[in-house]
Amino acid sequence: MIRQHRASAALALVCAVAGAGLVGCEEARTADSKPSASATAAGGADGAAENTSFTGTKKIEVEGRSVNVSCSGDPVENRPVIVLLHGGGDGLDTMADLQETLGAQHRTCSYDRLGAGASDQPDGPQTLEDGGKVLTEVLDQVAGDAPVVLAGHSLGGLIAARYAPDHQDKVEGLVLMDATSPTQSADLQEEIPESATGTAVDLREQTLAVLRGESPEKLVVPDGEVRSAGNIPVEVIQHGKQYLAAVPEYGQDLELAWSEGQRKWLAISSDSELSTAENSGHYIHVDEPDVAVAAIQRVVSKAAG
Repeated sequence: MIRQHRASAALALVCAVAGAGLVGCEEARTADSKPSASATAAGGADGAAENTSFTGTKKIEVEGRSVNVSCSGDPVENRPVIVLLHGGGDGLDTMADLQETLGAQHRTCSYDRLGAGASDQPDGPQTLEDGGKVLTEVLDQVAGDAPVVLAGHSLGGLIAARYAPDHQDKVEGLVLMDATSPTQSADLQEEIPESATGTAVDLREQTLAVLRGESPEKLVVPDGEVRSAGNIPVEVIQHGKQYLAAVPEYGQDLELAWSEGQRKWLAISSDSELSTAENSGHYIHVDEPDVAVAAIQRVVSKAAG
């Protein structure tokens, strides 16, 4: 059983009104969050073979930048490697318990994107294509020739879903945990008018700023159509505790728009399913870890076929 982090709907709302609740929230980290493995591997370019079998945390070099990665569990023949992607403002520490649990049966890794956690800062604004190049190098070094299942939370879910269609030779399954909507900017501007005041306008403006790249990651995230990744197994999980409903005046409409955003992600595959984590706020893998684990294991089993 994964250790509970005591993240609550109230905390998720604090994240939302601070402007990050729709892409992730640094405030959701807890004091006892830790890297997913007890040992830390030495950094440096040790070669692909060593990288695909190490456990613990280590730094790898990606195009001259240092990227912090963490892996648990041993490679399993004919099974994809699970790679976890954290939300905006977070780091791989928020995935630590999920990774530890999955690592008991599967090779499972996570990484800090540039500008997050212990990875280097980006030199300037990053596009999704830039982030995809980093992800490709991470996958090459931690998974080698093995296929992968990507499981992303919030902004990490959006990144995984944007990446998969262009890498169908590598990505054999997706789990999107309350992923940021593919049309998040338009959703916010439609549901919260410019005439809004107070909490609602703060949520809109600060979240839009993050999507424009005004965050430590400097990642620019434009709206876009959902592209197909073929018929890979995909599970989309949305939150059940309607924390956005607490936003004065516009909360219910925000919840409806969020649910619609989750349904849009179903178009990524002909084998996709949507479910609701009834007792979860935005951080499904923290509030209901068993739900997240079960979904990832189902996708891994389907992908292994």
